[in-house]
Amino acid sequence: MFKNIIFGLFVLLFSLDAKAFSLSDVLHNLFSRSHTSSNNDNNGVVKNILSQTDGLDPKVLNLALNAYQKLHQEGYDYQQMLTIVDYTKPSTEPRLWVLDLKTLQVKFHELVAHAKNSGGNFPTEFSDNPRSLQSSIGVFLTSNTYYGEHGYSLKLNGLEQGFNDKARARSIVMHPAEYVSETFARIHGRLGRSWGCFAVNPAVSQEIISNIKDGTVLFAYYPDARWLSHSRYISA
Repeated sequence: MFKNIIFGLFVLLFSLDAKAFSLSDVLHNLFSRSHTSSNNDNNGVVKNILSQTDGLDPKVLNLALNAYQKLHQEGYDYQQMLTIVDYTKPSTEPRLWVLDLKTLQVKFHELVAHAKNSGGNFPTEFSDNPRSLQSSIGVFLTSNTYYGEHGYSLKLNGLEQGFNDKARARSIVMHPAEYVSETFARIHGRLGRSWGCFAVNPAVSQEIISNIKDGTVLFAYYPDARWLSHSRYISA
């Protein structure tokens, strides 16, 4: 079997145009082999990423990579950037990760606020309904940047009907907010809360937004049974 694997790799390498061969090809092949099941966390990609950061749940990472790969196969995200937000964690802990899948590096691990009607320090309620003032979960694609009420911000497109597809209509974006900082969390026991947006620390917001703008994948996780059973992006 080992000889067959080596032979297969040999054929693959020599069948590719040398100029077109890159780390992205390796990554695509790794994903094709390793992420057919979202529960498989024993591969080099996952181990590499987890070794660089604290607090990222392997199960959440696998689900996010599974969603990312499905979108990548459909022609989305040529930049190969993946943002993960894990809403099972309190707002006082960094729960946003930005992964560069070209280099397999964790570029950011930062605080992010949830919406005021989703909960206190721990969010437990999620909605895509207008005027709900709740956060939405699921798979998003980033869009264009703009300067608005909160400064340099990033529009988002929700891809999951019934869970986040009203993101544009609700003006759900990523933006900086002064209520997202370690100091605020220490004083108030939680971050401030948005009206549904992914609010981040102004000290890093511009750099984060500049890295993930223009069509990259954002994966907002919470173990909602209905979403887990209906999402086409995370099913096996």
